[in-house]
Amino acid sequence: MKISLVKKLSISFFLAVIGSIILASFISNYTINKEFKRYLVDEHKSKINNVIKIAEELYSNQINISKSNEAELQRYAIMQELYIEIKGLNDNTIYSSGNSHLYHKAMMGNMMGHMMNNTSEKNTGEYIENKYPLVINNKNIGTIIIGYFGNSYLSTASVSFINTLNRSFIFSAFIALIFGLMISIIISREISNPLVKITETSNKMRAGNLEVRALVNSNTKEIDELSNSINYLAETLKNQEMLRKRLTSDMAHELRTPLTTLKTHVEAFIDGIWEPSSERFEAFYEEIERLTKLVDNLRNLAKLEQTNLILNKSKLNISMEIEKIIESFKPLYIKSNYELTSNIASEIKAMVDKDKFKQIMNNLLSNSYKYLKENGRVEVILKKEKQNILIKVIDNGIGIPEKDLPYIFERFYRTDLSRDKNTGGSGIGLTITKTFVEAHGGKIYVESGLSSGTTFTIEFPNMISS
Repeated sequence: MKISLVKKLSISFFLAVIGSIILASFISNYTINKEFKRYLVDEHKSKINNVIKIAEELYSNQINISKSNEAELQRYAIMQELYIEIKGLNDNTIYSSGNSHLYHKAMMGNMMGHMMNNTSEKNTGEYIENKYPLVINNKNIGTIIIGYFGNSYLSTASVSFINTLNRSFIFSAFIALIFGLMISIIISREISNPLVKITETSNKMRAGNLEVRALVNSNTKEIDELSNSINYLAETLKNQEMLRKRLTSDMAHELRTPLTTLKTHVEAFIDGIWEPSSERFEAFYEEIERLTKLVDNLRNLAKLEQTNLILNKSKLNISMEIEKIIESFKPLYIKSNYELTSNIASEIKAMVDKDKFKQIMNNLLSNSYKYLKENGRVEVILKKEKQNILIKVIDNGIGIPEKDLPYIFERFYRTDLSRDKNTGGSGIGLTITKTFVEAHGGKIYVESGLSSGTTFTIEFPNMISS
């Protein structure tokens, strides 16, 4: 049977609290009782030693004792709950305190024997007598007999103290259990409530609602990261769904145009409206070429996504290579009255795949050319910055709307401004460029604004050496 996370955490915390309380109480109670009993036994020994000392101080060299001395010994015997008897050398009794005052102590000792459950003393509750020599000036003048019950060290005050201590343990354990239960419920809810919200969010996402977000405010690092990950996943899925729909629309548009042209021309031939001619067959061929390129692009992109790129790196003077590429593009730019300039740092060398690098630069220069306006201008910059190699391609073209910037490197994505048949490509040139750059361990960025031009920046890391 499955139980909720709140109940499971609450029960776990509560059991941990109960176990800790029981263990701590047992250890504390055992240790305190043991040490307290040792203290009482030491005190009892001290009392006996005091009796001997008092007796030695009350006696002189002769074996006699005054009435006042007897009264003092009697008071001490009653106060300390002891039986005191003094005998001379011929075993005659000189003084006896009597033992009637010990009956009450015997009863109390039997009761406390059960309460303490202490088996360390075998004679607990039994009457014990010990004999000690009475020595005055290093001369033995008699014998002191001290009697007591085995639990005589348990005075009324010590019994009260132990009872109070045990009650305190029980009360403290009860309060700790209540406190532990409350804390376990609070902590369990603090952990489980955000997880419940995140679960609800993920279930709604699974049902197709990609607009939902996990609004969780938690100071627990892992839960906060999980919430952010779920929200990021929802945003990513939403964007991917938008791109998928847009891709379907774009592909339909790309296929529909040449197919419609071919269908119209074929129908004209069938109806006898047109006569076959080389010009019309050339128009057929151009449309078929468009379809062929589109299929080739799809195939090439599939290869890029399914396999790891194998780079044939070699040490290349990229300063000279970029100059050659720019020279090859200049006639195209001049023909359209565009300006292509460069600011190339000399003798920058790197370990790159020459063919892939040329395709990167060709894609960027071709892309900039397509979207230039009148008096269009493109500048290529190559420099070193903080041990990295930076390549910038800057144009003053139509620019990219801000809403399209996050998706500009997505496959087949084209902005609304790039859908013209004469300028818009297949939509995978920048995707391929990004793939090649990252295969070299680099990064590519784009900065743009509507009607303010676009800047593409490629940054190759320190692993590429000069």
